[in-house]
Amino acid sequence: MDTTPESYLDLFPLEAIVYLTPDSENVLEDIDPGKVYVLGGLVDESIHKQLTLRRAREQSLQTARLPIREYMVKAPSSRNYHSETLAINQVFDVLSTFYETRSWPAALKAGVSSGKGYVLRDTAEQ
Repeated sequence: MDTTPESYLDLFPLEAIVYLTPDSENVLEDIDPGKVYVLGGLVDESIHKQLTLRRAREQSLQTARLPIREYMVKAPSSRNYHSETLAINQVFDVLSTFYETRSWPAALKAGVSSGKGYVLRDTAEQ
């Protein structure tokens, strides 16, 4: 991984950038090595709905979300808390595991903590 103070908007063509946000309507189905994935994160304890999606749209970027709804279900919980918003390190873990395994269930299991209120579909059925 390389770091730079420069903006991704200055480093890469707009058509190569995919901004990952849990509010996107587009599901990330595969990782394209020709794309640059921006993890739409905020350093904040509260969740600001649609903020990262609005930011991506203002920059005319493609967006996508992790396929949590497609592979996971809401777990019964006494807290009744369910969130598809993940910390940046969790998103990175999901993407890294998917890249290595080519399996969304394995990747989501590795990165989505039980505290988010979701479990893999086959886990819920057991």
